[in-house]
Formats: sequence, C-alpha cells, structure tokens
Amino acid sequence: MEEIRKYFDTIIQQSDEEWRFFSSKLVRQEFPKKTLLLKSGDTENYLSFIEKGIVRFFVPREENDLTFDFAFENDFVSAYDSFLAQIPSTYNVETLSETIIWRMSYNDLQKIYAETSVGNKIGRYASEALYREKSRRELSLLTDTAEQRYLKLFTEQPKLIQKIPLKYIASYIGITPQALSRIRRRIY
Repeated sequence: MEEIRKYFDTIIQQSDEEWRFFSSKLVRQEFPKKTLLLKSGDTENYLSFIEKGIVRFFVPREENDLTFDFAFENDFVSAYDSFLAQIPSTYNVETLSETIIWRMSYNDLQKIYAETSVGNKIGRYASEALYREKSRRELSLLTDTAEQRYLKLFTEQPKLIQKIPLKYIASYIGITPQALSRIRRRIY
C-alpha cells in the first residue's frame, strides 16, 4: 500500500486523513495468468490500478480475438466506457501474467467524489490518463505503420513485451502473426 501512496503522491499531495479515507476503499486482489477481469456483456464495476502484471483488452471473436490495448504496472485499468456509463462492456479484459491490482468500486468512487476534493483530483487524473492512452492508440493506428507500432511498444515496455504472446502483439498492431514474424526478422 505504501508504494501506491508514493505513486499517488506524485499526482497530488494529500493529507494522511485524506489518504486513509481514499485507501480504505481500495481492495488488493491477486489474479493468476489468463483470468478474465471483465467479460463482454458484463458491466465494469471497478477502476483499478496495476501494482504488478500485464492486462489485455480484446474483442472476442470466433477465430481470432482483436486485441486493442495492454496495461502494465502503474497503469490504471478499466473498461472505462462501461464503468462511467454503467452499461455492459463490448469487450473483455484479462490478465496475461500473474497480476496484482488495487480496485475501487464504482459506488466507493462516487462516495470519494462526494466527500473529498482529493478524490475528484485522483479521479480526474485517472480519467485523463485513460483518455490520453486511448487517443495515443487511435492516432498510432491512423499514422504509424505496423512496424512503427511494434517498435513503439517494444521501446516503451521492453521487458514486459517479452511476456506477451506474439499473436496478441500482432493483433494489437493490426497484422497477422506471420507478418509480425517478418517484421521481427527484419529488425533483428
């Protein structure tokens, strides 16, 4: 919990009392690899923060799932569109490795918003971080080649990308696993 506090202190200074109230709403959970945190059709009830691990966002398909995002240590993770509107999600969220997250329920977050100013600031920061990531991803899909998207992911998360199966990386950058193999051969 102390590491989480240090991280949040980089976002906003808060009193010990504010931190106690905020942290009392966080629940630490550990999940094994390949655990569905959210299934398509279910409503997202949590805003989570990854202490350790990798999470994948994907649209389930009969043949090949469509991976559209990953989240890593010190990232917020949520099917945020579902969370905000409290409507069923259109995609799945699963762990790709043993994962430790700190979760806060939708109802607890609403209490924090209503009762503290620090909660509003942290909530805004989480919302902005998730939005920035979504915008970055969309722009990359429009302007970068598959090779550039692969190199960005490799540059940004070099150790963690080694833990992600190539078929998910290929789907994420919008190509087949065979095309990714060709890119990797060219690069290495």
